[in-house]
Amino acid sequence: MDERSVLRASQKLNLTQSAVSHALARLRDMIGDEIFVRVGPGMQPTDRALQLAPIVRNALLSLESAIEAPAFDPRTARKTFTIAANDFTTMVLVPNLLQIFQNEAPSIDIVIKPVTRIDLAEQIDLGRIDVAIGTFSTSAIRFKSKKLFGYDDILITQAGSRFTAMTLEMLEEMTLCVVSFGADQEGAIAGYLLERGLARRSEMYDREALESAYAERGSSPRVGVILPHFLALPSLLNANKLAAIVPRPLGKALQRNKQVEAYELPYCTAALDVCLLWHERQHKDPAHVWLRDILGRASAHLEADAIGAS
Repeated sequence: MDERSVLRASQKLNLTQSAVSHALARLRDMIGDEIFVRVGPGMQPTDRALQLAPIVRNALLSLESAIEAPAFDPRTARKTFTIAANDFTTMVLVPNLLQIFQNEAPSIDIVIKPVTRIDLAEQIDLGRIDVAIGTFSTSAIRFKSKKLFGYDDILITQAGSRFTAMTLEMLEEMTLCVVSFGADQEGAIAGYLLERGLARRSEMYDREALESAYAERGSSPRVGVILPHFLALPSLLNANKLAAIVPRPLGKALQRNKQVEAYELPYCTAALDVCLLWHERQHKDPAHVWLRDILGRASAHLEADAIGAS
């Protein structure tokens, strides 16, 4: 229709002239009417072709639009993202994320789902979760990940407590509180839960380092309270004179809010990474690329509280 020439149309389509001629013949047979007729050196459309052309053109434009990556403008987009995260990462990261939404994407909403007590791999596979935040290990090629920040452990005690420095002797006199998201469940190995090719950290302290430090002194730590979340720690510490082992960024944040006192542990703990995790099918989606970018920006401040000198 555009070229009025089988030769020029074939060149534009990167096909042979013969292939275009055969395609026109099949189209004529399917429709049951002439589409183009030869007039002089070129081809002219019939009345039927002129009737069909705008309909076909609109259909092709719609198909092209469907295949192309959709545009995403956070300033005008109305969308809800679903993020899986525990209360630790929610407390230290989401306030900054909401500030970015307010400034740059006022009509974007988020739903936070617990990273625990769900089949995380299944939820990501089904597209019910856009991105998960946590410490993961996976060899499944369908998942992609990106580091947000690293951290080690720190000790927190009730607000107002005053120790010059924490020693193992002092720690031995304390009853400890730790957080675990089900490390004793079936399928848990070395503090990780395994699901469908994805392992997520469920024991939120370095138990091996703690037990090794005590073993050198011929003793064992007393872990008097195991919680499934971090939220209750400040009130529990104040009411029961416990001490808790927590991720450094969380301990520092609670200390800045004057909810607890924070101390270096008298032994070294493993440095871990908090990462984003998402499905490969969303890797190039413009909205998802934007979400991952702002999650990186929202967590940038946490590098200051990442790893201590313990």
